[in-house]
Amino acid sequence: MRSGILTAMLAALAFGQAAAPPETHLKPGGEAPDFRLSTTGGTEFHLAALRGRTVVVAFFPAAFTGG
Repeated sequence: MRSGILTAMLAALAFGQAAAPPETHLKPGGEAPDFRLSTTGGTEFHLAALRGRTVVVAFFPAAFTGG
C-alpha cells in the first residue's frame, strides 16, 4: 500500500513538471523582431510603428471560444 502511494506521488511529480521553454535568441529586455498582425477590427498592427516605446503583446488562443 505504501509503495503504491509513493509510486503515485513520484509519478505525479514527474509528469507535473512544466516543459522546458523553446530555445530562442530573444533575451529579456531585448528588441523584439518586427511583425505585423491583423486586429479583430480589420486593421493591421505593425510593431515597427511603436519602436522605442514599451509594448506588451498578450495572446489568448482560447479566449472567447466557449471551450
